[in-house]
Amino acid sequence: MIVCVCNNISDREIRQAMELGITSMEELRGALGVATCCGQCFSCAEELLNDHLAAQAAAELKETVLKRPAFTN
Repeated sequence: MIVCVCNNISDREIRQAMELGITSMEELRGALGVATCCGQCFSCAEELLNDHLAAQAAAELKETVLKRPAFTN
């Protein structure tokens, strides 16, 4: 789905950028040009970013909680 019509940026491209380490709207703007023209895509792009960051945090928490303690003798 096209998120940013002005720059022809899709949700897939936004997700790929986030997988490569983008963690803020400022970085997303700089890397892809999202929300730099008319601004209509800002809320959708921000929602994608927030969902990605929340999923990442949940995965890290799950990994931390499920680790077994290492006992040394």
